[in-house]
Amino acid sequence: MSESDSGVSSPYEEIPEESSAPKDTPKKKRKGWKITVIILTSLLVLVIAIAAAIGIFANRAINSMQSFGNPFEGIDNRPSAAPVESGEESPVNVLIMGSDSRISAGDPNDWQFGAQRTDALMLIQISGDREHISVMSIPRDSWVDVPGYGMNKINAAFSYGGAPLTIQTVEQVTGVRIDHIAIVDFTAFTKLTDIVGGVTLETADGPQTMDGEGALEYVRERYSLPRGDFDRVRRQQAWMKAVLSQLLTRETLSSPGNIVDITDTMSKNVAIDEDLGINKIISIGTSLSDFNKNNLIFFTAPVTGTGTSDDGQSIVLLDEDKLASVSESFQQDDVATFMEENESDFDTLSGRPVD
Repeated sequence: MSESDSGVSSPYEEIPEESSAPKDTPKKKRKGWKITVIILTSLLVLVIAIAAAIGIFANRAINSMQSFGNPFEGIDNRPSAAPVESGEESPVNVLIMGSDSRISAGDPNDWQFGAQRTDALMLIQISGDREHISVMSIPRDSWVDVPGYGMNKINAAFSYGGAPLTIQTVEQVTGVRIDHIAIVDFTAFTKLTDIVGGVTLETADGPQTMDGEGALEYVRERYSLPRGDFDRVRRQQAWMKAVLSQLLTRETLSSPGNIVDITDTMSKNVAIDEDLGINKIISIGTSLSDFNKNNLIFFTAPVTGTGTSDDGQSIVLLDEDKLASVSESFQQDDVATFMEENESDFDTLSGRPVD
């Protein structure tokens, strides 16, 4: 029985990805790559959500972040933006990438063909009414059509064409127009957890309070989990929700020491497109001043299981019908309503503990 037939995920990250990069390219050692998924949303949403509250500190942090120019230039046939009623705000769609180029070279502008991959992808939508932030994790081994390169794992897009081809690939797969993109390193994981004094997660064994090192160990586990990496992604999302909830509290934001630590962490671990500057982030942050942290929605792109490609790669098979439905809700700025009505069809954090 194949992995896709059994519906159980295997620890597929250990399988070499031979066909998605040139044969003569030295492979970089990916130590704990899955942890990138934890930090991706936290850092960028944190920047946006508290920008108005921390003023000059946000300005310092954002101005310190690296910029990698305009990755949208030259991309043809892009999806349309979500319709907006007169007088209303537009939703904001942000693609977050964790990349080993960010980890090894420290600068996304050091991209070289075939040498880097996105270790994790998340599509974030800040709703037009600014009442919800929806986060969809896209498994890095999702088997998709990469424009110009045929069927490949979705993370091969960055290897072949950097941020522009990654944007083009995700837009083609989802039909969702991306407004901004950020590349994030995972090294701030333990720091953010410790800044907020640890986090408490509701697990199958009851609530567990963890410091940075404990949380790191918790989210790295996969062999004991029933669904392998898919359950680990849920653990990572649970951490994100817990740490974001703590970061957005009055106690955290009223501490000058915490603010300095947070902004320092962000400035060292995030690179953004040139259009996502301080003015835009402050504007979005101001519009989120009344945001309810309970309206953070986390889920994973729907899949039918795992399988093996013709050339022997271990891959994740997306559920195209369900993905089309949820993608339409992104296109229409209606993710919150859609997920409320269809939650049982998706792998979400709501209503049950993590394994």
